[in-house]
Amino acid sequence: MKKLILMCMALVYILPQYAQSKAAADSAYAAEEYEKAISIYTNLLKEGEHADVYYNLGNAYYKAGRMALAILNYERAILLDPGNSDIRFNLELARSKTVDKIIPESEMFFVTWYKNIINMISMDQWAYAAVVAFIVMCVCVLLYFLGNKILLKKLGFFGALAMLLFVLMANVFAWTQYKNQNERNGAVIMAGSVVVKSTPNESGTDLFVLHEGVRVEVIDNSMKEWKEVRLSDGKRGWIPTKVMEVI
Repeated sequence: MKKLILMCMALVYILPQYAQSKAAADSAYAAEEYEKAISIYTNLLKEGEHADVYYNLGNAYYKAGRMALAILNYERAILLDPGNSDIRFNLELARSKTVDKIIPESEMFFVTWYKNIINMISMDQWAYAAVVAFIVMCVCVLLYFLGNKILLKKLGFFGALAMLLFVLMANVFAWTQYKNQNERNGAVIMAGSVVVKSTPNESGTDLFVLHEGVRVEVIDNSMKEWKEVRLSDGKRGWIPTKVMEVI
């Protein structure tokens, strides 16, 4: 009980402070004081991740002309709120300002469809949807056992079956997003340019050059100084760890 009271007291103190700081950052952004807004948003994120703060920080970096950092923060916002169309639009807008125009590999339509469904809403929203569907499923089960008409029993049976399927799917989607948020295999190139090597050392063969703002996927994280990465178009190679920032 004592711990619960202390937690409540902490929330009563922290939440107003957070709201005040965010309001100050929003005001600085509206006044075109982008560096001040960046500083406040960055400090807010030290207290915990929030999609809207990452989004606002990305906007501030975009206005300040720092595209790589804008893209990095939009990517982090999308990771937490994949269904937000505003974040996706601004991310694509920032990408259009970069040097490299990467054309993703084509994929089967059902893979794209599956990914789009997963990213319709956030992990928490999928979890809430699963809980609601489970409650509806329980009601349908009761309807099946307690209904005194064939129509009600059929409605209860097929309704429960449909809700069970939805519960399973929603949990899979929520788990997939949880996995993506925790693995953090994505990264953004922060250096002005970097030569991608065939091997994890400077003597490796030069494969191609990447510029700041490009998103890569880390496929070999076994070394400290070098990472093997893959682009969305399928190209891969090794780059120094210091030139990129993990999403």
